[in-house]
Amino acid sequence: MTEILTSFLVVSGGFFAFAAALGVLRLPDVLIRMHASTKAGTLGCGLILLAVATHFGETGIVARALAAILFLLLTAPVAAHMIGRAAYRTGVPLWKGMVTDELGRRPPAGGMEDERATAPEAEERRT
Repeated sequence: MTEILTSFLVVSGGFFAFAAALGVLRLPDVLIRMHASTKAGTLGCGLILLAVATHFGETGIVARALAAILFLLLTAPVAAHMIGRAAYRTGVPLWKGMVTDELGRRPPAGGMEDERATAPEAEERRT
């Protein structure tokens, strides 16, 4: 029974890790890519670590696997937020299909670069 559960957890974790990698390759924007890699990558790693804990079943290994999962759940969102904030503040071009900017700017039809060229007050707002 534990072999079936371990196999299911490893395959599920591999699927989510593959989905995260595919999202990083295919999605159009740094912020959207980061979202895919953080959510699906954390879930994939967590499932694989649960498979390790289930397979070995020793107290030390289970404790280390759970500590690693907890560490991932605590650090991945913070790291993604900081990377996204740095990308936004340094002016990394956003996806052209973005409708609204939640931080107060609306991108023109040409993207974020056109707005920075025509609106110097936007630069003041970012600092």
